[in-house]
Order: sequence, then C-alpha cells, then structure tokens
Amino acid sequence: MIWHKSSYSGANEPNCVEVAEGPHTFVRDTQHRDRGHLAFPAAEWEAFIAEVRDGDL
Repeated sequence: MIWHKSSYSGANEPNCVEVAEGPHTFVRDTQHRDRGHLAFPAAEWEAFIAEVRDGDL
C-alpha cells in the first residue's frame, strides 16, 4: 500500500490524515498510524470527496 498525506494537511499541521487509494481507499491518522486505518470502497470515498468539494458537508 502506498500512503500519501492529504493535500489539505499543511506542512506543520499536527492534525493530518494519510490516504492510500486502490479498489478500496484507506485513511489513517498520521500521528497514530499504529492504531490502524478506515477502509472505504473507492466509489464511496469519491462520493464523500465530491460532497466536501461541493460544500454539502
């Protein structure tokens, strides 16, 4: 799995998330990587991002 930091997380921002994408999207807290991650079907993650971009969430 290849993780990348969210583009919304600043360089010095302590509250960051990382995402790994594929058939499922995985999301984890950068400060607590050892606590696991959340998994979403890719289509559900894309729908969530679209809602955020549209200002609906």
